[in-house]
Amino acid sequence: MPMNNSQVRVIDPILTNVAQGYRHAEHVGHILFPRVPVQVAGGQVMEFGQESFRLYNARRAPGSNTKRVEFGYLGKPFALLQDALEGKVPFEHLRDAGRVPGINLGTRAANATMRALALALENEQAGTARNAANYDDDHKIDLAAAKWTDDANNPNSDLDIGKTACADSIGIEPNVLVLSRAAFFAAKNNANVLERFKYTSKESITAEMLAALFDQDHVVVGKAITFDDAGASTAIWGKDAVLAYVPDSPSGTEEPSYGYTYTMESHPMVEQPYQDRNAKSWIYPVTYERAPVLSGMSAGYLLQNVS
Repeated sequence: MPMNNSQVRVIDPILTNVAQGYRHAEHVGHILFPRVPVQVAGGQVMEFGQESFRLYNARRAPGSNTKRVEFGYLGKPFALLQDALEGKVPFEHLRDAGRVPGINLGTRAANATMRALALALENEQAGTARNAANYDDDHKIDLAAAKWTDDANNPNSDLDIGKTACADSIGIEPNVLVLSRAAFFAAKNNANVLERFKYTSKESITAEMLAALFDQDHVVVGKAITFDDAGASTAIWGKDAVLAYVPDSPSGTEEPSYGYTYTMESHPMVEQPYQDRNAKSWIYPVTYERAPVLSGMSAGYLLQNVS
């Protein structure tokens, strides 16, 4: 007997749209590593250097050859990592939810599962951005001996050094600053920063105010925390800060950027829910195949231990 469309379909399109639209308010990794689709699970990262920002002489004399330029080159290999979890909704919950209008437990199950997968991705993105081995010596600094919590040190001066290092390497300054929670507290409470707002605002200093002060399009605060089996917490972004150039709404991997999250096309996806009779539950499988990659390290600057 031939199968009908419902039986053939292995992806739930409605819940997949829910998963793809999921955003966690405290996650900021996508600011440094915007998601771009790829159609293969492995390949080479499209990396960028000065050639993407160079001023070219495009003038052509009649009859002469047209100059050719090439942007980006194939760099280190990448392999997408597949994360998969299943959300479970017991039959009893469905029964009870049926008595209350407006409760969509399928959507809740997909969102709860995506929350776990998104935290794993945030952790990977932060680990990649905070790894000093990924940066040249002139694109990183350890401020353990000159923390922003000491008013003798000025966050603006340290960031200016980072912006200059990026501009000297690629010809354009960073437009994004990611601060850990600890770095944000240290920056906004630093006497040098407070002095700049003394006559303009009596309100608590916000990330948006720091963006204006530091001349950045975006200043975001990474607040995500993980817990181990013993209940001990770890701040994913530690005590660091990252400056980077990342284009707004990149059109694809060929656009120069500090980093990207290569994501399998149509992911994350929610597969067709199925019943587990033994567990007396509906199961909602969610799969997310992706890999955060660094595509232009000269477009980034790492500040470690700022607080």
